[in-house]
Amino acid sequence: MRYAVAVCVATLMLSACTVSEPSESATAVDTDPHRWLEDVDGREALRWVRGRNDATMRTLANRAAFKSLRERLLEVFESKDRIPYIDKLGEHYYNFWRDTEHPRGLWRRTTLAEYRKAEPAWEPVLDLDELARREKENWVLGGLVCRRPDQGRCLVQLSRGGADAEVTREFDIDAKGFVDGGFELPESKGSVAWAGPDSIFVATDFGPGTMTESGYPRIVKLWRRGQTLEDAQVVFEGEATDVAVSASADLAEGFELELVWRARDFYNGDLYARRHGELIPIAKPSDADASVHRGRIFIELKSDWSAGGADYAAGSLLAGDFEAFLAGSRDLDVLFEPGPGTSLAGYSLTRNHVLVNILDNVKNRVVVATPSDDGWKQRPLLGSTGFQTVSVDPVDSDASDAFFTSTTDYLTPPTLTLGAVEADTEPEVLKQAPGYFDTEGLGIEQHWATSADGTRIPYFQIGRGESDSAKPTLLYGYGGFEIPMLPGYSAGIGIGWLERGGTYVVANIRGGGEFGPAWHRAALRENRQRAYDDFIAVAEHLSQRGVAAPERLGILGGSNGGLLMGNMLTQRPDLFGAIVAQVPLFDMRRYHELLAGASWVAEFGDPDDPDDWAFLRRFSPYHNVHEGTTYPPLLVTTSTRDDRVHPAHARKMVARMRDMGHDVTYYENIEGGHGGAANNAQSAFMWALVYEFLWAKLSG
Repeated sequence: MRYAVAVCVATLMLSACTVSEPSESATAVDTDPHRWLEDVDGREALRWVRGRNDATMRTLANRAAFKSLRERLLEVFESKDRIPYIDKLGEHYYNFWRDTEHPRGLWRRTTLAEYRKAEPAWEPVLDLDELARREKENWVLGGLVCRRPDQGRCLVQLSRGGADAEVTREFDIDAKGFVDGGFELPESKGSVAWAGPDSIFVATDFGPGTMTESGYPRIVKLWRRGQTLEDAQVVFEGEATDVAVSASADLAEGFELELVWRARDFYNGDLYARRHGELIPIAKPSDADASVHRGRIFIELKSDWSAGGADYAAGSLLAGDFEAFLAGSRDLDVLFEPGPGTSLAGYSLTRNHVLVNILDNVKNRVVVATPSDDGWKQRPLLGSTGFQTVSVDPVDSDASDAFFTSTTDYLTPPTLTLGAVEADTEPEVLKQAPGYFDTEGLGIEQHWATSADGTRIPYFQIGRGESDSAKPTLLYGYGGFEIPMLPGYSAGIGIGWLERGGTYVVANIRGGGEFGPAWHRAALRENRQRAYDDFIAVAEHLSQRGVAAPERLGILGGSNGGLLMGNMLTQRPDLFGAIVAQVPLFDMRRYHELLAGASWVAEFGDPDDPDDWAFLRRFSPYHNVHEGTTYPPLLVTTSTRDDRVHPAHARKMVARMRDMGHDVTYYENIEGGHGGAANNAQSAFMWALVYEFLWAKLSG
């Protein structure tokens, strides 16, 4: 789940703005002439969609350059040289693979000895294309929930067209088929987890009144084999105003544990241990994340916390004995505490160690923490060279201290290695992806801009250094939900932008997670403008440095980043030569009433609260676009099957702007879910649209 009219000085060197009072009341903006476009599959709405799609195909997708780019992207997306990332189940290593022969995907397995080979022999387990043909359904794999430590069964989650709502079926791995009479759930948003060999926890749509206002389950049940779903035992029941509830179980021998989660909002919730049918509250801070592994509890703080006579800083990672914590002890060890420029990127749990991933001014390093009689001992494990992103994952957290490592940056394809905490040797290189675009002469730089309130904002620039001047430049941003934007290799960016001679920039604005919880909270709700000021500051800094004048500067963002794009369009249209918004939020008056929108009230605010609407109104692009204003060319893309961010955000904004006579291009993929595409061919098409649109607008 984790998701004003500004009159600004029209000069590239200044970002000071004065904000006028909204001219429309909440009641007035509820009179929306484009509400009919909220009917996702409505005949008239889809007729409008197809009309706009046809226009885009005629003007953009029929160009020779577009077709050539799409073909090359598809070739890369389906390259057999991609790294087939693996997960260990029992003695086998599993991979989900899409290519020309299997556009929907093939779930397959191999051994580690085979995987080490240049061309491993793979054993097919589940063929999504064959299943879709047989059942005449547009199946997309949503997820696999496999039973551990006994890995004989999995719960396969199937989505129609890539939506979040999924059908769930029990699958026998050894028999390579669905279980006759096994666990099966109809289509719904929700969650499932194994509670034992013959029981599962189920949070789904149990009928009227069982879903939250956010569109997720508010009831979780324990469903035993042989029972009807109606007879399953209620484990927990939340409120309609909650975001969701769920449950899970650790089935490792000697460490059996059942946990129940209640998400009150996107960032606050309750955690319980379930024993003998009773729920025992786990007294962590409501906004803290927690996990339990082999008798220890790990708590990731989002705000300062005083407990057991000690003060712990927001962003810290704490560890303690789970049973003692449950009994009231607050004897906790600090595995990480943020400092100047550092934050917790994440942590991974092996059988006996904790791999702590740290961001230091948006650069990774990993330390290993090991419990001992004298407390936890720490030592460096992995470092980052240059601007590499380093991620670590356990191979089998119950059985070993082995771990996978993936390293990459904007110009370096990923490398996958296998290591072990106590090993005396360097991690073994298992796979290394080839380069898909020419990087000669390209480099990565980190720069800092100063936002309107004096905060320094880092950003990465990928290009040719001093020769970047006057090149078409693409600036990307997100700035929400504590998600950091880290360096990573993108063949699409390389082929569609860098190889053509463009410059690519990624802004690490507030609202994200680059510097921990405080960086995120700085741009929440009434402070959202800070994220937009940060992005504006980066754009202006690029101009000051001579990298990009407005007519050469394009911007790109999706989902919450699409909301960012909408605000750049309405607040500083003078700064940009072209804008692309993917699966965007635009209508902040009704976002909480559209699909999963209510789950994001903690991030953005509640439009039904007059005080909240007063600030939401100022960053609702749908209510801040006007006739008579010159806006840069805009491309908006979305998906009919996106049941997270409603496609009406995109539809209504485009319809309104077209009514006003503005230059706006639109394409809605009939499939794809929130990711915008359901297979490699659709991904190649959608990304070719983006790059061709931007290049055509910025390179002339």
